[in-house]
Amino acid sequence: MKKQTIKLVIISGISGSGKSTTIHQFEDMGFFCVDNIPMELIPKFLELCAQSGNEIEKVAVVVDIREKKFLKKYRDVLSDIMRKGFEYQILFLDASDEVLLRRFKETRRRHPLAETSVFEGLALEREMLADVKESSDLVIDTSGYSIHELKDVLRKQFESTIQSKQISISLVAFGFKHGIVYDADMVFDVRFLPNPYFVDSLRDLTGKAPEVIQYVFDRKETQEYLTRFYGFLDYLLPLFIQEGKSYLTLGFGCTGGHHRSVVIVDAVKKHLEENGYKTSARYRDIDRR
Repeated sequence: MKKQTIKLVIISGISGSGKSTTIHQFEDMGFFCVDNIPMELIPKFLELCAQSGNEIEKVAVVVDIREKKFLKKYRDVLSDIMRKGFEYQILFLDASDEVLLRRFKETRRRHPLAETSVFEGLALEREMLADVKESSDLVIDTSGYSIHELKDVLRKQFESTIQSKQISISLVAFGFKHGIVYDADMVFDVRFLPNPYFVDSLRDLTGKAPEVIQYVFDRKETQEYLTRFYGFLDYLLPLFIQEGKSYLTLGFGCTGGHHRSVVIVDAVKKHLEENGYKTSARYRDIDRR
């Protein structure tokens, strides 16, 4: 069987150990995620993902005792996945009974196997999942982790599977005279740069025009600004990623949003993409006069 390129992570574990936090973190890391999928559907699901071309390259699924046939199908499904040429890793989450009991008390959720008490349900679950835990590639005990600490552990453990720097950066060019970008995490004012609006031949063009780009880039202050700004971003973005930030919006404003802000956004976008960041650009006021 031809080896498939899709990478699969199967997440399982004890109830209350952090599977929901984990699947959300995998989603933030660019995985296509499915929670509580029936075990026997995984091979067919992977085949459908493979037919998407290269749109889906990383998949994470949660399987646990909420799905009643999970354990009966487990070994057979893993064998089927291998026969079809898919690689997989099994991640098992666990925690101490003391921590799990406290978590259930705090959330007031019912353990799926509990008849009389959460403790009884946990004991039965541990017995049922013993073989799954034993066969796992990685076991993480979440007892001493906060949500942020667990996310950081997951990022470090699976960073080899993450092909790009996992933060989505949105760049917005806008004009201050039309109002600032209210959803921006940071706003940068580029009105100090020479304004092409006051050049008759450039006034009716936008920052997409080669003449305007050249006019802005020919200025010494533009080159100095971008050099310093790139250094600022190169320092700052890894810290945002380390902290677990998934999305960042940067606004760049000039007077009307037609010239300077557009040029700067395109320059910053190019720099970020050359350094492996997923980046998009929006020109809010480029057509407004």
